[in-house]
Parts: sequence; structure tokens; C-alpha cells
Amino acid sequence: MLMAHPALLPAAVREYETLSLLNALEGSPRTRRRMEEVAELLCTATGTGNLDAALIAARYGLPGAGTFDDSVLPS
Repeated sequence: MLMAHPALLPAAVREYETLSLLNALEGSPRTRRRMEEVAELLCTATGTGNLDAALIAARYGLPGAGTFDDSVLPS
């Protein structure tokens, strides 16, 4: 399996989070389209099938995230 460059995932997560905020504020078609592109990038780069799994996988790859960090899991 191809692995994403370590710098790619944190940047993609930050971009997706920023786009999510912009989408909540303005909801433009351009923002939604870019969100879909970044979501596809995250899914491809992490080898996952859906955005939630891709975000979790990407966040675990971020510096400082521990393998046993369960903060992203529902309680």
C-alpha cells in the first residue's frame, strides 16, 4: 500500500476543518466542491472508505497523537 507523505495528512485535515467552517458560514458550491476533493484525498491517502475513518486515521498520524488516544471515540 502506498503511504502518504507525513506532511500531507496534517495539512489536509486542517484544510478540511477550515472548509467545514466556511461551509457552515456561507455554504457556497465552490466550498462544498473543495470539501469533497479534500475528503477524497484523505480517503485515498489513508486507505479508508469513508471520511470519518479517514479523519481518524489522519489525526492519528499527526505529531503528538498516541496510538492509545481514544479521544476521537464516542463515550
